[in-house]
Amino acid sequence: MLTALAALGVAGVTAIGAVVSAVMGRRQPRRQARRDDFTTVTDRQDKEIERLDKRINQQDARIFGQASAITYLSTGYRSLLSFVRAAGLQPPPAPPVPDEAKPFLHDIGV
Repeated sequence: MLTALAALGVAGVTAIGAVVSAVMGRRQPRRQARRDDFTTVTDRQDKEIERLDKRINQQDARIFGQASAITYLSTGYRSLLSFVRAAGLQPPPAPPVPDEAKPFLHDIGV
C-alpha cells in the first residue's frame, strides 16, 4: 500500500511538472517580445524617414523653382529699367518693400 501511495505521489509530481513545463515552453520569452517590438518600431521609423525624405525633396524642388522665378523676374525688371532709361524716360518709383521680405533681400541693398 505504501508503495502504491508513493507511486501515486511520484505520478502526481510528474504530471504537475509536465504541465508546468508545457506552459513554460509555449510562452514567449520577454526578450523575444522586445525584439519583435524593436523590429516593428524600426520598420515604422524607416517608413517615416522615407516619407520625410520625400517631403524634403519636394520642398527643395519647390524652392528651386521659386528661386528661378525670382531670378527671371528680377532680370526682366532690370532689363525693363535699362530700356526705359535708354529711351530717356524716368521709371516710376519702386513700391516699398514689405517688412516680411526684408530679411530675404539683404543682398541687393534693400
